[in-house]
Amino acid sequence: MSMFRRNHDHSVPGLNMSSMPDLIFTVLFFFMIVTHMRSVPVKVRVQVPQGTELTKLTRKSAVTYIYIGQPMTGSDKGQQPSTRIQLNDKFATADQVAPFVMAERLSMSPDDKQAMTVSIKADKETDMGTITDVKQQLRKAKAYRINYSASYR
Repeated sequence: MSMFRRNHDHSVPGLNMSSMPDLIFTVLFFFMIVTHMRSVPVKVRVQVPQGTELTKLTRKSAVTYIYIGQPMTGSDKGQQPSTRIQLNDKFATADQVAPFVMAERLSMSPDDKQAMTVSIKADKETDMGTITDVKQQLRKAKAYRINYSASYR
């Protein structure tokens, strides 16, 4: 007879969860840093035209967006909605584009001022007269780098 008793009660040890909060917070911080939140709600319908020779903007911090299109909210009954220009979160006229761009340039860092680009996101049904008026105002503001947003064909 043996002096040692053999106990056949084998159980699986519990899972150590002490490092789980560290892992969760690491993943959370990763997504917070990588995710880009849109800071301006778009109030106009913009269906950008299609293109084949497209390039991506590299410095997003130096980009100022101008949206041109039909307003999302319904207009008066029986009237055709007119084309509107949106600067940040407000509707504006073409004459207000130059002061807006100058104010945006003043709020940028010195490096971004040199690389400032104005991106026009215009609906593909927008008349060229409105876009020409905006471009004239951009010339007054000395914003010569203009980008037209498009989707890949």
